[in-house]
Amino acid sequence: MATIQWYPGHMAKAIREIQEKLHLVDIVFELVDARIPESSRNPMIKDVIQQKPHLLILTKSDLADPIVTKQWLEFYQSQGQPAIAVDSRARTIERDVQKQSSEILATRLKNQTDRGLQHQTIRAVCVGIPNVGKSTLLNHLVNKKIAKTADRPGVTKNQQWLKSKNGLALLDTPGILWPKFENQMVGQRLAFTGAIKESLFASDDVALMGLEIFKKSYWPMLRDRYKLSDADLKISTADLLLKITKFLGMGDDYDRASNRIMLDARKGKLGRFTLDQVEEFNDGKKGNN
Repeated sequence: MATIQWYPGHMAKAIREIQEKLHLVDIVFELVDARIPESSRNPMIKDVIQQKPHLLILTKSDLADPIVTKQWLEFYQSQGQPAIAVDSRARTIERDVQKQSSEILATRLKNQTDRGLQHQTIRAVCVGIPNVGKSTLLNHLVNKKIAKTADRPGVTKNQQWLKSKNGLALLDTPGILWPKFENQMVGQRLAFTGAIKESLFASDDVALMGLEIFKKSYWPMLRDRYKLSDADLKISTADLLLKITKFLGMGDDYDRASNRIMLDARKGKLGRFTLDQVEEFNDGKKGNN
């Protein structure tokens, strides 16, 4: 299995710039992918943001398993970490993020009101891994298409301030990965959901990982999409990939079929799924630490 790593120079620069501008913001919005909420948490962020108030935002919740997303929100709440899950298409995003931010900063905002400051701006910095949906979220928060978006990692290269109509000033930053994945499971899940450039990993390795999880937790989705039978649940994952490749009319081109499977998953064509389960990260086996 090939090792997956990706740490472009602009990411190291982004970390330095966040540290330099941290004193300008009131709160940190850490964005993670709801399909891999822990695998997509950069372990460097904790040291970067220090003691700043912190809201964890699970993006792409419309693509994630709603039952597992609820479990993750309950888990974070039990850990004292404020967290919300958002659908980037929902009209309530700005209201929900504003409400959560105001609750986290309630004491600070009250003190400002007591001093006569009536029109208060909440200044936030948005951080997260590549392709987690930062720019999409920001565009919804400011009701404009200002931040660049694309369905591939590494689009945002520079920081930029964006302002909403309802008192949010938002600093966008490039996606930041970390220099080394201690657990390659994390790298594979990041690759499967689109956080890492496809030229940097073996497609079949990552697709096999995804198929293994779908066999265990989301078999009906896989079966229906690729016209499989329930008997196929008992064959090996490698043989399953071969069968799907044949079904797709791709002959022996397993890499091409692997890329199709991953694209289908990312686009929601396999249904809503979550690769990270709470129990595997709640027993001392967290992959990022």
